[in-house]
Amino acid sequence: MAAPEFNAFAENYDAALQRGISLSGENKDYFITARLRWLRRRLTQLSKLPASPTILDYGCGTGSAFSHLRETFHASRIVGVDVSTVELEIARKNHPWAITYTPDDLPADLKADIVYCNGTFHHIPPPQRPAALKLIFDHLRPDGLLSLWENNPWNPGTRWVMSRIPFDRDAITLSAPDTRRLVRTAGFEILRSDFLFVFPRFLAVLRKMEPALSRLPLGAQYQILCLKPPPALKNGDAASF
Repeated sequence: MAAPEFNAFAENYDAALQRGISLSGENKDYFITARLRWLRRRLTQLSKLPASPTILDYGCGTGSAFSHLRETFHASRIVGVDVSTVELEIARKNHPWAITYTPDDLPADLKADIVYCNGTFHHIPPPQRPAALKLIFDHLRPDGLLSLWENNPWNPGTRWVMSRIPFDRDAITLSAPDTRRLVRTAGFEILRSDFLFVFPRFLAVLRKMEPALSRLPLGAQYQILCLKPPPALKNGDAASF
């Protein structure tokens, strides 16, 4: 979806999203919080959790995740990026402490420790996805991390929810293998793939099983957690002691 379509939905974005995800029995804040807690736990397990990071929210929309990102990771700076200038205006109004840009305006010297990207790539036309990943790659520090969340098209509930959301109905979904191929081609190293949100609210008692099921392609969303490798040393560049 291009910027004009997102601009048209901006004022009613949250309400339209809620109508779709209400089938799960939860609201958007539940999913944001769960994603970020999952990410923090994985980074802690991998000894990759940066202190006071700069976090770039790619596809930030109206900034719904900004406060959660700042609180969960004790972030020193939150930067939002989106194609919709109308949604960015709402984000700036609601979160004046955050910094926002369109992709074309993102400063070349801005480098993030973590890029968080949720449900954005299924709105990007497939031929444009490599360029979007290159922009993300270029704005990460060496050893920076990409948390890329996408809707799982193998989950029937996901497809049903997306069919109820006006801006998701015509989206071109990506399977987890599709996304893994994309990020590897872009130069990322994959640290972990996880599937989350298996059980709706009426089966919440079973959610304690989700960590054990995270390797199976059952959840409504998946995360591909990636690392930007440090530059390879050239001949003669090895450190001397």
